[in-house]
Amino acid sequence: MSRSQSLCLGTRGSDLALWQARHVAAMLSERLGITTRIEIIKTRGDRIQDVAFAKMEGKGFFTKELQEALLDHRVDLVVHSLKDLPTEELEGLEVVAIPERSNPADLLLARKGLLDSTPDNPMGLPDGTLLGTSSLRRAAQALALCPKIEIKALRGNVPTRIAKLRDGGYDAILLAAAGVGRLEIDLSDLDVAELAPEVMLPAPGQGALAIECRTGDEPTRPLEALHDHEVATHVTTERRLLDLLGGGCHLPLGCLATTDDSGVRLQAVLGRIDEQVTHATVARVGAVAPDPMLAAAACYEALRLAADRSPVE
Repeated sequence: MSRSQSLCLGTRGSDLALWQARHVAAMLSERLGITTRIEIIKTRGDRIQDVAFAKMEGKGFFTKELQEALLDHRVDLVVHSLKDLPTEELEGLEVVAIPERSNPADLLLARKGLLDSTPDNPMGLPDGTLLGTSSLRRAAQALALCPKIEIKALRGNVPTRIAKLRDGGYDAILLAAAGVGRLEIDLSDLDVAELAPEVMLPAPGQGALAIECRTGDEPTRPLEALHDHEVATHVTTERRLLDLLGGGCHLPLGCLATTDDSGVRLQAVLGRIDEQVTHATVARVGAVAPDPMLAAAACYEALRLAADRSPVE
């Protein structure tokens, strides 16, 4: 393509989505000399703000309309939070690049002075804490560690969720560290704890971005240069486990892959939670294998053996 040409980049309109889109646009300009214009597209997940994720049916709450814009040639590329992207790729579309990954951990934010971490209570939440999250993954892990807390659904973009905590609607909330860090939000008036993987494992692909285009589209072929192969190995492992379990956003699965001289290391936790989101158990496993597919398969088999099959009481 001519370097004077401009690509149309589709994105959701939240503060975080716009940061991600502008970040990718800057990389395209600085590294590849490609200019972009941004098109904001509203998704079903943006329109339905008063329903917990667990109550929403289907997949692709934050991606379907973006993908439709690609297929209709209204935009040339879209930027997703990878954890929102279903594992089944739509015909005619492909993820051409997964850039470098931000911190995949979860953050626990709380009223000042609330948190008191101990070896027996690594989250530091006292009994009776009202914890905000609409993620079954986060709820299951939190309840397994702190069975006497109360989970309350929390929706909205990152600044809105933090404002709800500050306004007293919650004692504490859980958010992705990547989103808070990207928006550079001042949290000095709150207790802040970054949760280690041993305490809470993130969603598959959390902290990573996906750049999606039409398959074989010549003008967007140069975008492949933004692909980070090590990050892709990690998130491919995590998403393969998600796919094997047949899950999407509703599955209470946390996992995190890393690589070292031994191969691909995958930690995983699968929760089992009641409909009222009041009691949970978790099965936690790990595996090491030479490649992503084998690591994911090993964790899948281990979870099948370790998961508590009895109903949550």
